[in-house]
Amino acid sequence: MSNIKINKRLILSAILSASLSTGFLAGYNPAEAAYRAPSIDYLQTKDDGTVLGDYYVPSTLDNVFWGKIPSRNDKAIIHIPSGSTLTIDTVSHEGILEDQGKDPVKYFGQYGITPDHVMQDAINIAANKKGHDFDTNGPHVITGPIYVDGAEPGDVLKVEVIALEPRVPYGVVTNRHFKGTIPNEMPETPRLENPSSEHPESYGNVSVFTSIQKKGDNNEWFGIMQNNGQIIQFPLNPFLGTMGVTPNTDENGSSIPPLKTGGNIDINELGVGATLYLPVDIPGAGFYTGDPHFAQGDGEVSLTALEAPLRATVRLTVLKKGSSAIPQTNSDSLVQPFAETEKYWIPIGLNEDLDEAMRQSVRESISFISKQLGVDRKTAYAYLSAATDYEVSQVVDKTKGIHGLIPKVDFKDNLSFKLTINNIECPIKIINNVLYVPIDSVSSALKASLITNKDTTTLKFKDNTFSTKINSKDNTFSTKINSNVYEMNGISTCTNSAPTLSSEGTIFIPVSTLSEIMGLPVNWSTTGHTIIGISNYLN
Repeated sequence: MSNIKINKRLILSAILSASLSTGFLAGYNPAEAAYRAPSIDYLQTKDDGTVLGDYYVPSTLDNVFWGKIPSRNDKAIIHIPSGSTLTIDTVSHEGILEDQGKDPVKYFGQYGITPDHVMQDAINIAANKKGHDFDTNGPHVITGPIYVDGAEPGDVLKVEVIALEPRVPYGVVTNRHFKGTIPNEMPETPRLENPSSEHPESYGNVSVFTSIQKKGDNNEWFGIMQNNGQIIQFPLNPFLGTMGVTPNTDENGSSIPPLKTGGNIDINELGVGATLYLPVDIPGAGFYTGDPHFAQGDGEVSLTALEAPLRATVRLTVLKKGSSAIPQTNSDSLVQPFAETEKYWIPIGLNEDLDEAMRQSVRESISFISKQLGVDRKTAYAYLSAATDYEVSQVVDKTKGIHGLIPKVDFKDNLSFKLTINNIECPIKIINNVLYVPIDSVSSALKASLITNKDTTTLKFKDNTFSTKINSKDNTFSTKINSNVYEMNGISTCTNSAPTLSSEGTIFIPVSTLSEIMGLPVNWSTTGHTIIGISNYLN
């Protein structure tokens, strides 16, 4: 497979709204073909200064599988040390499949997208003579495998999601015959006999082109669907639908069903700041990823979500068998995926039977609360029934998924919470079940100047603190005490929690504002009874 360019710059990822602010559509009206090109270049396959990781992997023909996942016989496309960050250009399958003509320039052109605004790697993959079998292969473009030094069977690969940057300002949601939640009812358009990519309409499948638009008082980005003069809008929540490690098999299995080693698990909680734990099956782990999403509802009922390509940056770390940093569940070492975020532990159930997937997730939940937190099993079961939500991640990928959302703050009396920013420890206080951090600690860790004027507090950052995506001469964050409106570089955003003033006169801000407002991603992991949030992305 191809040589990989290495980029040794590690810089702070911009939050979604910042990374999109200069490059996304102002709107799209299918009736008028009102597409307008963005003011900056798209993230194609080039290095345009936005590669954040220690290493970079493009989705070239030599680096991808189309519709399949790696096997133990496949050569790694790159070897990286444990703990490294890796930037991967992922490619969406929507726009390149047979029922869309296998010609993304022509397909997206019907919606007003000019050829220079269609990703070159997608064009190359669609035109590849090695081909893709629409009826037997999965749809996904999978990038990998990636060899992580030191990983051995029985170990766990810890995957921290650091950045997810959209590569184009549009996406597609599709419903295909014989698939989805109600396969015999939708789509309602007829399928002809012997359909072909030469006549994509013969498949009778339905794809809905969706543009991106900035809307509302908070300047948030939304997916916009237009139909019969009506506008439907929904917020973006990017994540990688597929993250896995290579199973110990000679076969290149379908990319569709998730496995005990991960894969197409389609959990929309796994955005920036999430941590996923995967049991290693072969030496080097063989990490792979793909199926990027801009947004997905729980269940993914029509078959796909808002599918669109992302430039993803992840940190890959090997946790050796028996490490206290491995979530404690049903065995001495992890045997299936487990995840966590700032707010939740996420035990995962995967099974072709949705009921059994639910049982599996509950069993994992009970074992985790019992083994990790020392709660007896009967009390753990009772707690889950009273206080934990279980969500359907997806029901359309043969193997169905259920995941639990166990709130960490429910166990705050028996846990310690730590936060380090650029290797400086910042104290955490829990107020009304929300994690807060002193703003003066944040200022010190980010080498920013702190200005407080009456009830307003402002952080002024150096020009090179953040990614070049959001650099400005006046790089500032400001807020008022007891107001849940925050301002970053002149953009106001409203959140659920407001800054507060302690009895000692210290101003505390919600930890979540570091990522949601400032664009400083914080990844969380649990060791014993300690919850650790780490963000080390200062230039």
